[in-house]
Amino acid sequence: MPENTLTMLLAGGSGQRLQPLTAERAKPAVPFGGKYRIIDFTLSNCLHSGVTRILVLTQYKYHSLQKHLRDGWSIFNPERGEYITMVPPQMRAGALWYSGTADAIYQNLFLLQRSGAKKILILAADHIYRMDYAALIKAHEEKQADLTVACMRVPIGEAHAFGVMSIDEDKRIVAFQEKPSEPFPIPDDPDKALVSMGIYVFSMDSLARELKADNVCADSSHDFGKDLIPRMIKTHKVFAYRFGGSRGRVTPDRYWRDVGTIDSYYEANMDLLKPVPPLDLYQADWAIRTYHSQSPPARMVPSENGMDGLLINSILGSGTVIQGGYVRHSILSSRVRVEEGAVVEESLLFDNVIVGKGAKVRNAIVDKEVNIPPGEQIGFDEAKDRERFAVSAKGVIVVPKEYRFD
Repeated sequence: MPENTLTMLLAGGSGQRLQPLTAERAKPAVPFGGKYRIIDFTLSNCLHSGVTRILVLTQYKYHSLQKHLRDGWSIFNPERGEYITMVPPQMRAGALWYSGTADAIYQNLFLLQRSGAKKILILAADHIYRMDYAALIKAHEEKQADLTVACMRVPIGEAHAFGVMSIDEDKRIVAFQEKPSEPFPIPDDPDKALVSMGIYVFSMDSLARELKADNVCADSSHDFGKDLIPRMIKTHKVFAYRFGGSRGRVTPDRYWRDVGTIDSYYEANMDLLKPVPPLDLYQADWAIRTYHSQSPPARMVPSENGMDGLLINSILGSGTVIQGGYVRHSILSSRVRVEEGAVVEESLLFDNVIVGKGAKVRNAIVDKEVNIPPGEQIGFDEAKDRERFAVSAKGVIVVPKEYRFD
């Protein structure tokens, strides 16, 4: 069960498609939902699942992530064998940085072996979802599997971005394609494909053997989806575990998002504003934990000229003040200020953003510490926006951290 499990959390991705939000921070440290960081979802799943021995493998610009873990996640008791430990590349198995998901684990194999764990749970730190890993681990044990892969159904047109699998009646994986151009469909549902979520439970002995064999394989890219899993299904007991089923304590909302692009990140945030959000953040015994700054409550207050503000279907972080401004369908993080006559619509504003008097912001993401001058407009002149800012494929404008207007 979970007490015999060591978790390896892969948090070293550079997040190039999330630029400029990842210009100064690792992808798992990017803010989300006005309150959280992306990594908080995976770590909260670990906490509620009783998986409390966690190694966080970092690599790219991890200072912000390190600070967040220190401030928000120093909650485990080492005397009980609980911990969250950051592990940057140590070059113990060569002189190279991590060159793939499997290589990242291989370079830290000595940590796995000395932990005494019987099972290794491998997770990505950059997805938004809720899941009971204890139920996944139990299913792995019941099958006496060498490897269990969490999976879900997606529309066939989206499956090319994932590892696609085929299973038999016993849920054993019999075929696996990594990001295929023509994914094979589910036999009883030809419009859907069964895809890997990048969540794995390995038996320790099997994982150690396969990592060592992969390391000396000259043509390997040292990746779980491309190399290890396709080889293991031929020689080992490899099973699929369906995400969002009735097993486990968490509400089966079946919500999982890879927020690897600006558009997917923006849309996942906007999902929180739906009348019934597809991701249940309100399950009392499955709260998403994060760091809470010492900020006062959010409030709305009339401007100095007596103008009242208006707030429609939005999320406000602590310490945020709407002072005679208009905010609609937006998420404002901590200590944001929207001044008299300013308008914020369909946007995400990170910590300490100020929207000056009469300024207008629409369909944008504004990173931390940006002071938008009075009368400025963002999201109304496409040509001007593209000259100054990054603009996504779907037209979301991204104002980088500490941007200074002329």
